Amino acid sequence: MELLDSEILQKAIADGIIDINTLGKQIEMNERKKYLDMHKYNIWQGEKDHKWYTYLPDYEKGRRLVKRSSQRDVEEVVISYLKEEEANPTVDDIYKEWIQSKLERGEIQKSTRDRYNRQYKESLSEFGKRKIKYIEEYDIEDFMLKSIYEHSLTQKGFSNLRTIIYGIFKRAKKRKLVSFSITEVISDMEVSKKSFRKNLKSDKELVFTDKEIQILYDYITSSAMDIVNLGILLCFKSGVRPGELSALKWCDIDGRIIKVNRTEISYQDDNGHTITEVRDFPKTEAGIRDVIIPKSGEWILKKIRSMNPFGEYVFERNGERVKNYMFTRRLKRICKKNNILPKSLNKVRKTYGTILLDSGVSESIVTSQMGHTDIRTTKMYYYKDRNDMEKKMDVIDHVSNL
Repeated sequence: MELLDSEILQKAIADGIIDINTLGKQIEMNERKKYLDMHKYNIWQGEKDHKWYTYLPDYEKGRRLVKRSSQRDVEEVVISYLKEEEANPTVDDIYKEWIQSKLERGEIQKSTRDRYNRQYKESLSEFGKRKIKYIEEYDIEDFMLKSIYEHSLTQKGFSNLRTIIYGIFKRAKKRKLVSFSITEVISDMEVSKKSFRKNLKSDKELVFTDKEIQILYDYITSSAMDIVNLGILLCFKSGVRPGELSALKWCDIDGRIIKVNRTEISYQDDNGHTITEVRDFPKTEAGIRDVIIPKSGEWILKKIRSMNPFGEYVFERNGERVKNYMFTRRLKRICKKNNILPKSLNKVRKTYGTILLDSGVSESIVTSQMGHTDIRTTKMYYYKDRNDMEKKMDVIDHVSNL
């Protein structure tokens, strides 16, 4: 169709139906009108000097006055300015290009996009208004160091911000909007670890003790064995991620082996509505695994099966899949009822990992059960002290050389 239109146009010009000079002038007039319509300030003539005036935006002052001898001269200044601005997008524009391209190529999921968007909104909303060509290397360093202080960033928060900055300015360089290397800018920055906010939590906030587990177990088995509570118990026996738990199907269960190969994700659609759905692969590649349930947990699977014999998903109520947040909400409610410090389902997973390590389970089995590629991940982020003070005192009292 484009080729046909081009041929028709050429024939019309050749036959004299369209005058090429008239057409050129019309295109020029349309382009001028487009830019002048974009101009947000009035253009006026001074009463005393009869000069022509308008304002142009100014990054530092807000706006600056333009004065010329004729209206057309002022319009030319406006058009030239707007053309230059059009070729100089904001940081926000480049961020949107970068995040959308990663999403379209399947490099990130919508849930990851939403996490980046939250970080961007929190830290870059003001910086994002700046024109990309006007930003110098020192501006980026100054912005990032100020962000650590002003937003009380943790090391993880700073790492997320750094990822976004990398993405924006690498894309800007590929588009020849900046000439510097953002990798060099970041590597040359001097950032002290003392600058970051410490997200300190005691171990009792991160894992359950044996006594707390027993209290929860007794409470659920004695009076509250509905399908959500049984899911909580199954998490204690398997250490699966909350999203993996809620996405389990009966076809994933083989005796007392759970084949983990999908997870629940949440993201916002174009209208800002939260969408929750099951994705047919887990959080990481290592997340595809067979999790062994101990014999002591077999009865839990059988009980759930008896409550939901015909559902596609393991955890369903009234034909609807139980969402991941429902397990955590229920667990916190049970904790409060039993005078236990409320913890999320993720803390059950930390508890499971800690129990495996404390029990001397081989590292290869630990990483397999947890869905980790490296035991260092388990030890660094999941291994906590589960002993209460009474047990610690007993251990210390039995150290022979003290």
